[in-house]
Amino acid sequence: MALKNLLPLFFLVVFVGILAAVGYVVYSIVQDVSKNTKEKMERKHMVFSKDGMKVQVKEIKDEEYKDRSQSVLVNIWNHTSFPAYKSRLWDMGGSDATKSEGGAEKRKPYSK
Repeated sequence: MALKNLLPLFFLVVFVGILAAVGYVVYSIVQDVSKNTKEKMERKHMVFSKDGMKVQVKEIKDEEYKDRSQSVLVNIWNHTSFPAYKSRLWDMGGSDATKSEGGAEKRKPYSK
C-alpha cells in the first residue's frame, strides 16, 4: 500500500529530472552559441557590453579619405554619358576630331 502512494512521487521526480536535463542541454547550447557569436563579432571590431554595443572604426587619414572620394567621383564622371546634351566646352561623345588631334577639338570659324 505504501508503494502505491510513492509511485506518483517517483514519476514526478523522474519527470522533473528529465526537464532539468533538457533545460541544462538547452542552456549549454545557448551559452556556446553566445560565446562563439561574441568572438566572431569581436574579430569584426564590435563589442557587446551591459551598456550596449560598441563599434570600433578603422582610422582613415583625411588625405586617403579624400583620394577615395575623388576616385569614385572621377570614375562616375568617366562612365557617364549625356546622349541629348551638347556642350560648347567639351565633347562627351568623343568625336573623330578629338581623337585624331590628340584630345583637342578643332573649332569651326565663326560665320554669319
